[in-house]
Amino acid sequence: MNEPRSPGFVAKWKRWRKGSPELLRDLQCEALPHMHPDRRAKYGWEDRPKAPISAQDRKRLRSIYRSLAIVACSVIFLFFLATALTLPRVGDPDAPAMNEVVDRYLNDSMEETGVVNTVAGVILSYRAFDTLGEAHVLFSALAAVMILLETHAVTKRTKQERLLQRVVWGAQGDPIMQEVTRILFPAVALFGIYVIFNGHLSPGGGFSGGTVFGACLILHSIAFGDDETRRFFSERIFLIVKVSTLLVYSIVMFAFFFTGANGLPWAFPLGTVGNIFSSGHILLVNIVVGFEVACTMYGMYSMFERGHV
Repeated sequence: MNEPRSPGFVAKWKRWRKGSPELLRDLQCEALPHMHPDRRAKYGWEDRPKAPISAQDRKRLRSIYRSLAIVACSVIFLFFLATALTLPRVGDPDAPAMNEVVDRYLNDSMEETGVVNTVAGVILSYRAFDTLGEAHVLFSALAAVMILLETHAVTKRTKQERLLQRVVWGAQGDPIMQEVTRILFPAVALFGIYVIFNGHLSPGGGFSGGTVFGACLILHSIAFGDDETRRFFSERIFLIVKVSTLLVYSIVMFAFFFTGANGLPWAFPLGTVGNIFSSGHILLVNIVVGFEVACTMYGMYSMFERGHV
């Protein structure tokens, strides 16, 4: 009696696309030995039976992945090449940079954007589309790191090295570093918030202030350990802040692009130039970008150090 044939690769792919978890489960089982123990316990993968996919299916999946990657890179390359071919020559007197752009930025930015810091007006108003892409790059980079490291070995450091560090520093960390961190943490955190909120009035803004605040979180994690930091900045809070800030930023900027392209009035009043609550949407964008950058920095550190946030 013939044994029933297992579904082919195309059938498996169609079932997975429609919601069947078989193919994804096989991939997870294959990566299970390399997965961080905390992740295995959290998602209940400790006792999952090992059922790796066949070598033929694995080879086809890799071929599809490589083909899609080549196509995507080729499309992006052609798009960039076509854009570069349409750019004006260097030093062309008719280029916008040689006639009106610089004068517009320097002379009209305060009136049009409501900011004292011209750099903030350029980044978050005149070139807001470019900055929006940078924020999505940060989000995508952290997402890629989380996807890769959650199913692989955390770092090259061995368990013996981690144990030695705990023995040298003690179970609760270095006491001198902890005392210094207790003094520095509120000051550095407050300075980061100041840089974020004051970016439209003086040098600073969301990117620089978020870097300071992210470094503050990393300092606390190094000094007091993962458990203490997660008491006020858990993985749930991290994900909520990371996703919600990018969502708010995208909604505000797409509304800004839509109203500007269609000649409609903008909903955010510029306020009084020089006040902390002025510059229209730029202050809000600085805030959400600051927390986005801080989460990215802390997330990158946590993933490479511990394998989880």
